[in-house]
Amino acid sequence: MQPNPRAADTWLLTLVGATRAELPALLWSFVYFFSLLCGYYVLRPIRDAMGSEYELRWLFMGTFVGMLLATPCYGALVSRYPRRQFLPAIYALFIGCLLVFYVLLRSDTGGNLRGAAFYIWVAVFNLFAVSVFWSFMSDIFSTEQARRLYGSIAAGGTVGALLGPALTINLVTLVGVPNMLLISAGFLGMCLLAISRLVPWARKQEHTLGWKPGEDAIGGSILGGATMILRSRFLQAACLVMFFGVAVGTLLYNLQQAYALETYPDRGARAAFFGRIDLAVNITVLVVQLSITRILLRRYGPGPLVLIPSMAISIGFVLLSLNPLPLMVTVVQVLTRAAEFSLAKPARESFYTRVDRELRYKSKNFIDTVVYRGGDLSFAWIYEGLTRLGLATAGVANVGVLLALALAASASWMVWQARLLPKDAHDNDAVVRP
Repeated sequence: MQPNPRAADTWLLTLVGATRAELPALLWSFVYFFSLLCGYYVLRPIRDAMGSEYELRWLFMGTFVGMLLATPCYGALVSRYPRRQFLPAIYALFIGCLLVFYVLLRSDTGGNLRGAAFYIWVAVFNLFAVSVFWSFMSDIFSTEQARRLYGSIAAGGTVGALLGPALTINLVTLVGVPNMLLISAGFLGMCLLAISRLVPWARKQEHTLGWKPGEDAIGGSILGGATMILRSRFLQAACLVMFFGVAVGTLLYNLQQAYALETYPDRGARAAFFGRIDLAVNITVLVVQLSITRILLRRYGPGPLVLIPSMAISIGFVLLSLNPLPLMVTVVQVLTRAAEFSLAKPARESFYTRVDRELRYKSKNFIDTVVYRGGDLSFAWIYEGLTRLGLATAGVANVGVLLALALAASASWMVWQARLLPKDAHDNDAVVRP
């Protein structure tokens, strides 16, 4: 008997929660996010290894300044050019920057500043690239589609995030750090291919469903993303969630960096250590995404998925305050990041299908970049102050408990404000600022 390809196709559609018409877009979105995060996670262990040689608060200061400089440039692109032009331009720019760093790292140019510059650039690149990805997803999928498909799309990023550190762990000592940048650039090239396939599908989706075409420039002010936050309680709540989420992450990250620098004096060994942490995080995320994220998001909506991780983070800091061991820092770090990426992140992103296109691309990007790095910077200095006061890991963890509770309160407010959003802003692309 010949195998029935349609039966296999039906099984795949059931597994990922897509219709036959949605499957090409879902697969290219999967490839896009896979390539993006794989390329980033190839760089992340190298970035962290370089960053551990510098004072983190100064690196965070440089990153925040970089975000402030990049934000109006991004706003100008989004305001003046359609997405089929500004999306490829952003990723082409990232690839060009990687090639510049490849040349710098192979030569003596830049001296000790190369490591700091690379750390800052990777931090800026990561937030902008991922924010632009999710803005694009919320632009081409409806709210109902987001609930069904975002779990599977996020799993693509998780698979990429698994492969990225594995490549670094196994290849960095064989091919050297500079050549790992070329590997990352190759994955970003795949992002460009995925965008070129998704834009035509998006045009067809807009025509079929009667949405406002996305091929026109968005217009508005280049700083509109920041000013619109002042008029939207939902976006203000999103800012607080981002700020306090970064706060707990930054405290853990600083504790982890201190442990790594003391335990692994060699840069390659530190890169491998950070790679193993990323591997543990992403295995956990993939298991959760494939087992419960899509089911919970479709059945209960994004609310519970936004709230659950903040409660888990609070418990994690309580455990760390009771058991302030280096191993416990790593365990809480893994669980905190896993809860964020597997549950909270896809849920929060699904909210943005319910706001207009300008908020989707501008305000969301401002929150994901400037607010994120502003929180990084603030709590890097706060961590420095806590250590100078003589607080050990347990004392820092007690502060973390308070911040985690503030995160939970902010997440509750965000979910409450989301009730005022329309079911799907694509239907008329109305300006919605509750």
